[in-house]
Amino acid sequence: MYILLLFVMMLWGFNVSAIKVLVENIDPILLTSVRIFAAGLAVLIVMYVMKILRWPTKKESLIIFYISIFNVIVHHAAMAVGLKYTSGVNTGLIVGLGPLLTMVLSTILLSKHVTIFKSLGFLLGFAGVIVTTLVGSGGMTGMSIGDFLVFISIAAQAFSFILISKLNPDLDPRLLTGYMMVIGSFFIFILSLVLESNPWQIVRLFDVELGTVFLFSALICTAFGHMVYNFAIKQVGPAEAAIFINFNTFFALIGASLFLGESIKWYHLSGLVLIVAGVLIGTGAVEYLVQRRKRRTN
Repeated sequence: MYILLLFVMMLWGFNVSAIKVLVENIDPILLTSVRIFAAGLAVLIVMYVMKILRWPTKKESLIIFYISIFNVIVHHAAMAVGLKYTSGVNTGLIVGLGPLLTMVLSTILLSKHVTIFKSLGFLLGFAGVIVTTLVGSGGMTGMSIGDFLVFISIAAQAFSFILISKLNPDLDPRLLTGYMMVIGSFFIFILSLVLESNPWQIVRLFDVELGTVFLFSALICTAFGHMVYNFAIKQVGPAEAAIFINFNTFFALIGASLFLGESIKWYHLSGLVLIVAGVLIGTGAVEYLVQRRKRRTN
């Protein structure tokens, strides 16, 4: 499961480059609504092929809508608008707060016990995000409405992880993901129309290059990525799964280097060391190895 989570973080990191290419040609909120709808539809089709697809009950429908408000609508809409009004440096740092917010919410709402190892893991991972995003870029440029919206986006996502674990719907997590995306994309599309976005921009996706990037972003990164991540939340817990979000920053930098021609500096590699150390310690891997060695010694 941890290997799958790492792979998902790589996809999500590369997705930053994909979305950057797409939003240069299409309104961000309109693009988000279509991308998430395509991803949700793909998930439901996969569930049908796996013979897992079923209609949710009335109670499950309410839970799906409730979680989708935070996991899809607020998270993606706030992020899309926030990115218009803040820098990439600030966004990278704020996104790095996700695991810490999830840990705090898990402690408060789920009464999770936070060990010294997990706390140290979160702090090291967050330090890695700071080093990666701030050292070579002159620091933060000052708080703005964009920074606030990105923070709201990450806080909503962290809260949705808690809801998935706390409400624990009977639906398969992957099926839950598909329904949330389809429902959430509808409301984001309405928001794009309210903001006077021109829906005819979507025809630009018929371009071979843009269409390929869109399919990679929607089907591989969003559909597959969220299916695996929401499934992992129920398997390893929201706090442990959220630690891996720290890898987003690093893989986003790798993607920028490979696909956008940007260079990787020494501080990026330093950040990677801190992030890897944070994940290994925070997930309990180091603690497990220490305890196993003690048992063998005894």
